[in-house]
Amino acid sequence: MKTLGILAGGMLLAAAAQAAPLVATHASTTYHYVSVDGVRIFYREAGPKDAPTLVLLHGFPSSSREFATLFPLLATRYHLIAPDFPGFGQSDAPAPDAYAYTFDHLAETTDGFLDALGLRKYALYLHDYGGPVGFRVMLKHPERVTALVVSNANAYTEGLGKKWTLIGEYWKDPKAHPEVFETFISPAATEQRHTAGTSHPEKYDPDAWGDEIAHLARPGQREIQASLLYDYRTNVAAYPAWQAWLRSHRPPTLVVWGKNDPSFIGAGGEAYRRDVPEAEVHLLDAGHFPWEEQVDAIAGYVLPFLDRHVR
Repeated sequence: MKTLGILAGGMLLAAAAQAAPLVATHASTTYHYVSVDGVRIFYREAGPKDAPTLVLLHGFPSSSREFATLFPLLATRYHLIAPDFPGFGQSDAPAPDAYAYTFDHLAETTDGFLDALGLRKYALYLHDYGGPVGFRVMLKHPERVTALVVSNANAYTEGLGKKWTLIGEYWKDPKAHPEVFETFISPAATEQRHTAGTSHPEKYDPDAWGDEIAHLARPGQREIQASLLYDYRTNVAAYPAWQAWLRSHRPPTLVVWGKNDPSFIGAGGEAYRRDVPEAEVHLLDAGHFPWEEQVDAIAGYVLPFLDRHVR
């Protein structure tokens, strides 16, 4: 009878445990909006709010969703904020006649977003389009930047892959090279940004590029993305200024770069050492979105790096 009582009690405890709600941890992500100059900006947040902040800036044609697998691993020790730029993800996408889609303006809105959240000290995680946005924010507020993490966010001409030769022709005369933009936003190119060069295709979630293809098909997206692709020429022109800033301020810098990326090739990751000799550089067996293939490795580099420099 005593044994039966113990078993019954254990079953009751197990049932109670199953019925009890799960307690949220710091790794739980929450989703928010804030208005910046009349534009509603969506952002993801996770981690303890009293911990140092890491702001993650996404690339084309994605959104803060691209960091979804990385968030739970980093949020155990750090406060994470990841916004969607205007025209991307869940943020507003005003028509181009109501919002100028330039990298200067995206950076201005991002700076206003950080101000709206009261963030005065933060590390930056830059990827792809997040690079030119982040560099503009850093140049404006160098005193706020505690550290820099870079994944395939280019700041050096040697980091530009072969396709940028054709894009350079598009910059000279967009009307003469419409095929460059059509290729740039095509479903095939959208998928290949994820899968090109991978040796582990089974690690890639097709929903990632499926969602991006659907997003690019929304009304107004062609005009938005054409404006940004054309304006990207201002980023290449700004590379010397960004490099000078790195030499002058030498922020703690970690580079975790997908070396198989055909767009921003591995030489672009290595080049950060030129201006920040102390930079920690890791070229990973991965593509343009390296955490899709190497999320554990990247978290394994980012956490101790932040522990050393910002905690």
